Amino acid sequence: MTDDRPVPLDEYPVHQIPLSMKHVAGGDRNAYDRCIFHVLDHTGRALLILGLGVYPNVGVIDAYATLRLGDRLHAVRASDALGDDRMDLAVGPFRITVEEPLRRFRLRSDDESLAYDLTWTADFPALWEPHHVQRRGGRLTLEGRRFVQAGGVEGVIRVDGDEIPVGAGEWTGTRDRSWGVRPIPGEEGGRLAAENPAEGFHWIWCPVRFEDRFLMIVVQEDADGYRTLNDATLVRDGHRDRQLGWPQADITYASGTRRPTCAVLHLTDPRDRKPLELGVEVLCSSPLAIGAGYPPADDWQHGTWRGRGWTDRRVHDLADPAAHPLAGYGVTDHAARFTLDGQVGHGIFEHGSFGRHDPSGFTGFDSVAP
Repeated sequence: MTDDRPVPLDEYPVHQIPLSMKHVAGGDRNAYDRCIFHVLDHTGRALLILGLGVYPNVGVIDAYATLRLGDRLHAVRASDALGDDRMDLAVGPFRITVEEPLRRFRLRSDDESLAYDLTWTADFPALWEPHHVQRRGGRLTLEGRRFVQAGGVEGVIRVDGDEIPVGAGEWTGTRDRSWGVRPIPGEEGGRLAAENPAEGFHWIWCPVRFEDRFLMIVVQEDADGYRTLNDATLVRDGHRDRQLGWPQADITYASGTRRPTCAVLHLTDPRDRKPLELGVEVLCSSPLAIGAGYPPADDWQHGTWRGRGWTDRRVHDLADPAAHPLAGYGVTDHAARFTLDGQVGHGIFEHGSFGRHDPSGFTGFDSVAP
């Protein structure tokens, strides 16, 4: 029997289609609506990544938090059946409270192995990212609407009996909010996958917070270097200031890997066509396929049904990269120090490169830097 009672969000004039807010417009099982927060200190000691998502057409809500501290990655994940109140952003030990939309959030975990109580406050207005669309053959596999933001974070993180104070001026926060259609486990393969094999994927997603400006860069390229997503936008004085051209990246990888150690992103000021260089120094890294539930994780991925009230806790040793072979085939978030036009900033250098990528000289999935 179908439960068609109104849900709390139906009380508000926010409907886009003549359906309850319990439902999305389409029946694609890959429909999603989620967020991710990054909290990083400026020395590279710690990188906390946390997120929460709902998957309305499979009836799942889940959340996770990972903390990179030294060579140890602490991970907690939770999943449950999706309830009726979409404004209650809570599952397992995790809760996100929107105290002021687009401005201030309270992020909490009361898990005994990884706990935190943080206030995340925006320093700059939210910025739309380019509309993101991907197809495999004739099938739409990803269509997402996204915005990004940067700010400061204050509060405390508790792990292994230690308390880590998080304070203004010494920590930076970034966040991404997205919704639409995105593959979750269980997607069919068969003929579609066989006739449209993946050749290569190259990705850079880079929100940077400076004292008086925010810079967002996103680049996605196919195996031959053809760019399918591109933006470099500067936000200053409370509004979108200007776009900084067509970013070109020179990335230095650790020998024998595709793990970046530093990079230079070449930008252009449109006012005088002056070249600008964004320097990137990697401080601390967290592969999203370990603990955070992003593909190709083989222990848990977002949107999968694990039953009611599921919580999982793990500690991973990242000292030996060979112990985590799948990590190199997923995206990694790098806490980084950035330099631009004499200023120093902090943020995330998210990078993934797998398969062939002609501009980088990578010839296949087993190709690495010399």
